[in-house]
Amino acid sequence: MPQIAKVIVDVPTMQTNRPYDYQVPVTLVDVIQPGMRVIIPFGNGDRKIQGFVLQVLDQPSFTGQLKAIEAVVDLTPAVNPELLSLSDWLAQQTYAFQITCLQTMLPSVMRAKYTKTATLTDEIPTDLQASLFNGNDELTFDQNLAPDKLKQLMQLQRQGKISVTYHVDNRAQVKQLTAIEPALSFEQLEEARMGLRKSAQKQSQLISYLQTLIDQEAPTLLKTILEKTTFTRENIRIGAEKGWLRQVKVEAYRNPYANAVQPTHKMTLTSEQETAVDAVVQSASTDASEVFLIEGVTGSGKTEVYLQTIDAVLQQGKTALMLVPEIALTPQMVQRVKGRFGDLVAVLHSGLSEGEKYDEWRRIERKEARVVVGARSAVFAPLENIGVIIMDEEHEGSYKQDESPRYHARDVAIWRSQYHHCPVILGSATPSLESRARAQKDVYHLIRLTQRVNQQALPAVELVDMREAMKVQKASNFSPALLAGIKERMQKGEQSVLLLNRRGFSSFIMCRDCGFVLQCPNCDISLTLHMDTHSMKCHYCGHEEAIPKICPSCQSRQIRYFGTGTQKVEAELQELIPEARILRMDVDTTRKKGAHAKLLKKFGDHEADILLGTQMIAKGLDFPDVTLVGVINADTALGLPDFRASEWTFQLLTQVSGRAGRADKVGQVIVQSYNPENYAIQFAKQHDYEGFYQYEMAVRHRGGYPPYYFTVKVTVSHPEEALAAKKSFQIAKQMRPILSDQALILGPTPKSIARINNRYFYQIVIKYKQEPQLQAKLAEILETTQIDTRHGFKIGLDNEPLQFT
Repeated sequence: MPQIAKVIVDVPTMQTNRPYDYQVPVTLVDVIQPGMRVIIPFGNGDRKIQGFVLQVLDQPSFTGQLKAIEAVVDLTPAVNPELLSLSDWLAQQTYAFQITCLQTMLPSVMRAKYTKTATLTDEIPTDLQASLFNGNDELTFDQNLAPDKLKQLMQLQRQGKISVTYHVDNRAQVKQLTAIEPALSFEQLEEARMGLRKSAQKQSQLISYLQTLIDQEAPTLLKTILEKTTFTRENIRIGAEKGWLRQVKVEAYRNPYANAVQPTHKMTLTSEQETAVDAVVQSASTDASEVFLIEGVTGSGKTEVYLQTIDAVLQQGKTALMLVPEIALTPQMVQRVKGRFGDLVAVLHSGLSEGEKYDEWRRIERKEARVVVGARSAVFAPLENIGVIIMDEEHEGSYKQDESPRYHARDVAIWRSQYHHCPVILGSATPSLESRARAQKDVYHLIRLTQRVNQQALPAVELVDMREAMKVQKASNFSPALLAGIKERMQKGEQSVLLLNRRGFSSFIMCRDCGFVLQCPNCDISLTLHMDTHSMKCHYCGHEEAIPKICPSCQSRQIRYFGTGTQKVEAELQELIPEARILRMDVDTTRKKGAHAKLLKKFGDHEADILLGTQMIAKGLDFPDVTLVGVINADTALGLPDFRASEWTFQLLTQVSGRAGRADKVGQVIVQSYNPENYAIQFAKQHDYEGFYQYEMAVRHRGGYPPYYFTVKVTVSHPEEALAAKKSFQIAKQMRPILSDQALILGPTPKSIARINNRYFYQIVIKYKQEPQLQAKLAEILETTQIDTRHGFKIGLDNEPLQFT
């Protein structure tokens, strides 16, 4: 029966959420499935593009002429039915194109150009092997393979007769190792031995060794043979020449955590932890898609709750997905999860190489991994039969993607939990106000862990008013109290963690004679000094130039550094305490693969007394000898023009305070501030999340901000400022008639940094409670952006943005 396929096409300049109809060739009828990628003709001429099949329909009554699908990219669907359905929801939720959502779900290796290799894993008819594989065991192919041969390969894959491997621009090829297998039977090898000279003892030993390998199911790695026997590569080469053995290539997964994980065991739970685990496991066993918000003070053992919940879910025959907010948190969390569940764990985050990500993704698809740990994009991992989804540090902003599709991992996690009928755990010592408000309304189930597992009190927090400190000492980043605390810890053999929420050596350089500040030529922002590369850098567009010695404006030599960065603080601290061993952890010192884990391991091994870093050190780290935490400037985020500034400050101070005194030793926190009376700092001093929540919710209610209102941000950019402004006013004018009087339109206004990478940015923020026509209008604007793109505009729609600056 004739079939048509509904295909969502990938045309960057003409994207749409409307699928196109294509004829399914006779050779591919009943072969093409939803979720497969196909090559299709598009538009006039011989243009060929890629698309995803959304549906396959019988078309007995169709009489028109359709273009036909030309080739199939995948032998099996690239996305399963769940992810296909998720992509449709995600496109509507985030005002994005469905094709963008589908590509976001795939690992990057599958988005590049590649070829594929089909390898025989079982016997097939000789004539089929001759016609399809040319008598070989492997066939390398791409989308140009004839449809009838593709159909045969698909049938073989469904029967488990072949395995298919992607080869991607030499970036993500399968890792292969040389292995050895006997080429002769036991008796034939014995005959070969009889023909040897008596002096050929090594060859005789090799034959004996090969006879021991005959009954093994898999070839033996050459590396293993060379390590565990006295045979050399030359012995192996001679054995191959004489036809006694074959050297074959075998696939080996890249393991980014090989030989680095110590097994861990279940810990005895406190009564609060036990209550939490029981509640979630009960939900999982009854297939209930409930959301649990675990609000646990730092050190209350949330990780052990996660691990024991995962263990219970695995025993039910289900899988588990665990999200961590950023790569800096991943090493220690991965150690704990892999230490508990070993090879059942797959890891997905941006710090892995392309090859490692590729291998981990395939382990999940092949159901070899049943637990996935990863950062934001791991929420799309192709797990089946999920029993629990966990989001650690759920308040973290890195769970929100800042480019299309602008999704929040929490929303995707909840959607998947409803699909799989499983619970979600949102864990944090400082939950986002949105999540805590939902718990207050019983949309989420609130579980509180109020005590640390070591029964220690939360560390005492001392506030240092830097305005007073500066009166009794010369300008410095370190108050006498903080310096004394660091020295005392060093004398005791204990460790300190210092937080500075800024990277680089200085904020900017300025001429003291004329006031000139060196700006980025592409953005409305000053350049930042980086002493490690001896350059000025823009943190927005990447522009880099040499450090000026003379003011470009007035030619004065009075050009000096202003502001404070991690490099400058490190240099000052080294001068104040020359014997201190300092590790700096910021974006600049952690660029290389594995750098996070290496720095944390060095600190854990006591190769440093002080860990100095940006916000990446504030959460998730657990070192028993850290007894002092110092916050060099608590006010950094308070000055931001964003209604969440106080929430960010409270969360950061509370999280970093929790790094102290996590074992048996008493912890102390010293917070330096020029604004110590600010309510966010005062509540953080008391470790009082509930108090902060009540106070901040009152502030939000008065100002009409989330979670009392929903928000959407529309951003317009163009190389010409006047055109960007004009287009943004046009969009605002379009929006007003369809909105009720209760909705508010803020703007259009230039962004706080109006020019980035030679584009001018204007934004509109819509605040609303219920606007039935809004979603349709924004979808309409999304469709028209394709025309605007051709005229140099970029229009972005962000549902529930986290950043308004």
